[in-house]
Amino acid sequence: MIIAIASEGKDKNASISIQPGRAPFYLIFKNKNLIDTIKNPFTMGGGGAGFGVAKMLADKKVDLVIAGKFGPNMESALKERKIKYKEHTGIIKDIL
Repeated sequence: MIIAIASEGKDKNASISIQPGRAPFYLIFKNKNLIDTIKNPFTMGGGGAGFGVAKMLADKKVDLVIAGKFGPNMESALKERKIKYKEHTGIIKDIL
């Protein structure tokens, strides 16, 4: 299973970002191992960040996204791509 976690920083000691569309980074894990760190290109700008992030994560073959709170647009975009999502807060290493 490939898991993407919306992150405030570049490593497992960072906090989970509350806003998945505008999270500074996404940490990608496979079997609890960090395999990629992505700087979110949708951090700034107009609307539609959730749709862009959902597509970006689908392209990375992500199965599950974890973030603090999902809005209805991002939920819809993830469901459309058959990506599961879960709301969680705290430090990334503590939930792995």
